[in-house]
Amino acid sequence: MQNHATAGRPAAEIEDDDLGAQVRSAVGQLYRRFRSERPEGGLGDVALEVLTHLHKNGPRTLTDLSERGRVSPASMSQTVNRLTSAGYVVRSPDPRDGRRVLFSATEEGHRLGGATRTRRNAWLDEQLGALSAEDRAVIARAAALFSRIADT
Repeated sequence: MQNHATAGRPAAEIEDDDLGAQVRSAVGQLYRRFRSERPEGGLGDVALEVLTHLHKNGPRTLTDLSERGRVSPASMSQTVNRLTSAGYVVRSPDPRDGRRVLFSATEEGHRLGGATRTRRNAWLDEQLGALSAEDRAVIARAAALFSRIADT
């Protein structure tokens, strides 16, 4: 996606700071659009992200969840308290360390977490399927590069 300052210019001429701005903008737009694909209900984005993470990856500690979400433990505590009160998550002692607490999705939490992932994946798959094979190859390459950048 090009902005008005770079429209019509060959990719080789786009300044590095222009490229960074384009990537930030496009990734932000895609992320917001992706998050909008959600089942009906009152859970916010962070709560749904925590729930889908627990659904996919199993029980986690508050520290694990707050580090993954890049939020303070106090903020994550509020999120898991809402999920627990709503019946989507349960607390249990960590069998390896009784001082720690693990958070796990309940049956209803797994249902909602799975439905959220299914809906979001279906939306993205539909969008990607509408592209040409050449465009999908470009996106596959960009995805690999984005992953490499994120891992540094």
